[in-house]
Amino acid sequence: MSVQIASVKMADMELRDVKSEKPPESLSVAAVPEVPAVLVAVSPTEPEISPIPALSLPMKGAPASAMKRTDPTLRPKDGGDEAGSPEGAVSEAPRTVKKQIQFADQKREFNKRPTKIGRRSLSRSISQSSTDSYSSAASYTDSSDDETSPRDKQQKNSKGSSDFCVKNIKQAEFGRREIEIAEQEMPALMALRKRAQGEKPLAGAKIVGCTHITAQTAVLIETLGALGAQCRWAACNIYSTLNEVAAALAENGVAVFSWKGESEDDFWWCIDRCVNVEGWQPNMILDDGGDLTHWIYKKYPNMFKKIKGIVEESVTGVHRLYQLSKAGKLCVPAMNVNDSVTKQKFDNLYCCRESILDGLKRTTDMMFGGKQVVVCGYGEVGKGCCAALKAMGSIVYVTEIDPICALQACMDGFRLVKLNEVIRQVDIVITCTGNKNVVTREHLDRMKNGCIVCNMGHSNTEIDVASLRTPELTWERVRSQVDHVIWPDGKRMVLLAEGRLLNLSCSTVPTFVLSITATTQALALIELYNAPEGRYKQDVYLLPKKMDEYVASLHLPTFDAHLTELSDEQAKYLGLNKNGPFKPNYYRY
Repeated sequence: MSVQIASVKMADMELRDVKSEKPPESLSVAAVPEVPAVLVAVSPTEPEISPIPALSLPMKGAPASAMKRTDPTLRPKDGGDEAGSPEGAVSEAPRTVKKQIQFADQKREFNKRPTKIGRRSLSRSISQSSTDSYSSAASYTDSSDDETSPRDKQQKNSKGSSDFCVKNIKQAEFGRREIEIAEQEMPALMALRKRAQGEKPLAGAKIVGCTHITAQTAVLIETLGALGAQCRWAACNIYSTLNEVAAALAENGVAVFSWKGESEDDFWWCIDRCVNVEGWQPNMILDDGGDLTHWIYKKYPNMFKKIKGIVEESVTGVHRLYQLSKAGKLCVPAMNVNDSVTKQKFDNLYCCRESILDGLKRTTDMMFGGKQVVVCGYGEVGKGCCAALKAMGSIVYVTEIDPICALQACMDGFRLVKLNEVIRQVDIVITCTGNKNVVTREHLDRMKNGCIVCNMGHSNTEIDVASLRTPELTWERVRSQVDHVIWPDGKRMVLLAEGRLLNLSCSTVPTFVLSITATTQALALIELYNAPEGRYKQDVYLLPKKMDEYVASLHLPTFDAHLTELSDEQAKYLGLNKNGPFKPNYYRY
């Protein structure tokens, strides 16, 4: 970044501006997730540089008609004014100048594909967690300028296979390094891979999966392969895929169909490519959100004749399974991983406690101290979010429908309110209920200027984003996954990830916690696949308590932790087996 150096000549006490003869090279943004554009005002008499953040909010009342949807990925041509370039170069100005950065309208190749109305209505009938994209989102891990849709590319891996569709297969080496780093923080999966690799408990299993495609998920997929399974995979969220990781999986022979920034049509196309393939039929399903299960039910119901079971991770997907079971339409056994202890108490709580701050910091650069935040829902996700924000000095309010969770919030020191009571004063609104229309257009209209709105639940139905697609409101993309929605009076609302899952769309999540969830998923698949006929009926089941305890025990050596063992006398007194399970199924941890 070029700088100006003020040197003082002591002989005649003259102050002169001196430019460096050879300005240093501009800082590369390829290794940085997002670098906000900066406007710089330079005074001819002052050597100081005064940065004015491009994301600073205008005063309420600014004319909204001048605002246009912008694309932060475009850069000025060489020789042009770079005072506000995304690369952060600083140029000299004769006086204090404030310029509005102008970009061309967003034009993404995948948005050029016409959306099929039939599929749009289909997506709204299920979780909506990965559809209805209003704007594009470039992967911050992908510095490629190639805007060609992966569906239009002809790619092959080093083995000559083309049974995949990713952004760029050439990124495989970089993705492999990310997977190797993740393996170091996933001890249980690696231990499971080592212990069961010889037995191959998943030999003959053909698993079709629809989850977030990250380095952590890649470790799970490759572990399933090491245990004997054949896998085909798609993403459950259009924004959470790491392109380089998807490329690494494809290079390793996994049939993966996913890239960051898919359109709605792309999303369902990828799922269909995983399921509808000649000479290959799945016998196990691993789902996150219910989209894959829904697609097979609608398009290929005969496949369930050979499917042994479904493993579902999210609260949204589990809700759909219980609905199918109640209606008598669930034709295979299903394992509810979301409500297992190792998922609820670790992934939902500890993961969200750390990743909520990461997601908000990366997208808004805000300071949390003194900010007023309302968290909608005080389940495990809500508990994690509240604890993190409280520790950072935020003033946290909670909304809740369940009196038990509400009492927990009160005992933890949070004020229980209705959203209408605080919507005008809060700085941040976070939803984590798994419900729909928690934040309505009426709430959005009443928010103060600059309020940040985001979602930590799996489904994007919690915030009524659809109500904001109206002519009187202007959308301005200020950086990847950050939109300013501008009202006619100039008020701005900051919407993150278009109401989708914040942490996996805008940041990362702790690998160690995901190791717990991924190990639980792997054991659930092994249990359903190897269970003798008749053990599981056409219903929804929880993971056996013994397996929950086994997953936890695999992670204890990381902390050099040593469990106390019961004596025979103690075990007899408690009526327990010395090796567990140590708690009944109804026990609340």
